[in-house]
Amino acid sequence: MKVVLASWQFWALFSAAFAALTAIFAKIGIENINSDFATFIRTVVILCVLGALLAGTGQWKPLDSVSGRTYLFLVLSGLANGGSWLCYFRALKLGDAARVAPIDKLSVVLVAVFAIMFLGERLTVPNWLGVDLIAAGTILVAYRS
Repeated sequence: MKVVLASWQFWALFSAAFAALTAIFAKIGIENINSDFATFIRTVVILCVLGALLAGTGQWKPLDSVSGRTYLFLVLSGLANGGSWLCYFRALKLGDAARVAPIDKLSVVLVAVFAIMFLGERLTVPNWLGVDLIAAGTILVAYRS
């Protein structure tokens, strides 16, 4: 069991499952509320849960133990994530969850491109085929006939 809990694949699958539930719960939750305020409520819940997790597991670290570079990129990541959430909730408010979520997952395609551009990562031909299939699948799911 420890081997499973230490694998990135296990956590990635759980991430996908929770992301799917996020779309469903959010679509229901924003029915009678402004999408930006809904994003705020969700963010408060996340802060509380993470704060409790850090405190309960003893993982809290002194703020001055984090480097300036780390803060910079975590702040940029937080801003990008906040922008993503605001746009995602707005899209869910206006569209079908079954169409919004796949378009949101075009982030997988963009991560592949950005990882090559900014991190120097390399993808193999089968990796690129997978990225292409994700992009094609997104277009097909989002298509409204």
